[in-house]
Amino acid sequence: MKISTSELLDELKDIAEQHLHFAEILSLKPEHELNFRPSQESWSTLECLEHLNRYGNFYIPEITNRIAASKTSPKDIFKSGILGNYFAKSMLPKENLNKMKTFKTMNPIHSQLNKRVVDEFISQQKQLLELLEKAHHIDLGNTKTSISISKLIKLKLGDTFRFVIYHNVRHIEQIKRILTYKK
Repeated sequence: MKISTSELLDELKDIAEQHLHFAEILSLKPEHELNFRPSQESWSTLECLEHLNRYGNFYIPEITNRIAASKTSPKDIFKSGILGNYFAKSMLPKENLNKMKTFKTMNPIHSQLNKRVVDEFISQQKQLLELLEKAHHIDLGNTKTSISISKLIKLKLGDTFRFVIYHNVRHIEQIKRILTYKK
C-alpha cells in the first residue's frame, strides 16, 4: 500500500478524534451499563476498553521513544511493509467479524473494572493524537517499532499507527454492538 504521508496521518487522526469523542460520551453512561456483557464469554464495554488500554500501555511508550530517537526527515509517500500491512488490515472489522484469540495478558474478561478505564482510554487517545502530530516531522517508513508479541519483529511506524488505530476501530465497533444489544 502506497499513500501520501500527510493523507495517512490525517486519516488516522480523524479516526482517533472520533474514538476520543465516542469515549467522552461513554464516560457519561452509568457504570452498570458499561459493565454489561451480552453473554458470560463476551466482553463488556469496559473490558473492551481495558483490552485497548493494555495495548496502549505498550504501544504509546514504544511509539513515543521511537519518534524521540528518530533522526529521519519526513517523506511525502508512505509505503507499507508486507507484514505491517497484513497486521493492520487484519484488525479492521469485516462484514462477518472474524473473531480473534487474544493473548492471556491482554484479556480482561471478568476483571473488576470501573469508569477509570474510560478515563485512561481518553488519555491514551489524546496521547495518540499528539504522537500523530509529531509523526509529521519524521520518516514513517524508516522509523521502526517493536510489536507487543515480540521485540524481534519490527514494523514501520506508519504500519504501527495503522495497527493500533485499526485495532481500536475493531473494538469500538464491538462496543457499539454491546450498547445496542437487546437485553
